[in-house]
Amino acid sequence: MTEDEIGRAIVDVAVQIHREIVPGLLESVYEVLLAHELRQRGLRVERQVPIPVVYQGLTFDEGFRADIFVESRVIIELKCVEKLNNAHKKQLLTYLRLADKRLGYLLNFSEALMKQGITRTVNRFNEAES
Repeated sequence: MTEDEIGRAIVDVAVQIHREIVPGLLESVYEVLLAHELRQRGLRVERQVPIPVVYQGLTFDEGFRADIFVESRVIIELKCVEKLNNAHKKQLLTYLRLADKRLGYLLNFSEALMKQGITRTVNRFNEAES
């Protein structure tokens, strides 16, 4: 399965959950539901994955925790905030860079329409690859 196919599954599941569950719950609830639904689609899902930070040979094993990794290739960061801001987007990009992953999704379940709460982020994107 390609990263883009994984991404389509993530968006489909996020929209499904948003339609069925009222917005305003804790991020941890959406995390459990999203992981469950993605597993139901046959995807390998890990929650709260540590992302180490390496600085001058010193490794901090738990510099950050990504909410969800799908197939060890796509990172999902969940939010339940009134509006996403640049700090949220930079957080996901930092996770992608530190984990050396190409694709990530920032999902804000507090939006009235889920499509307004989906931000796709690509790390080191090469137009020739698409």
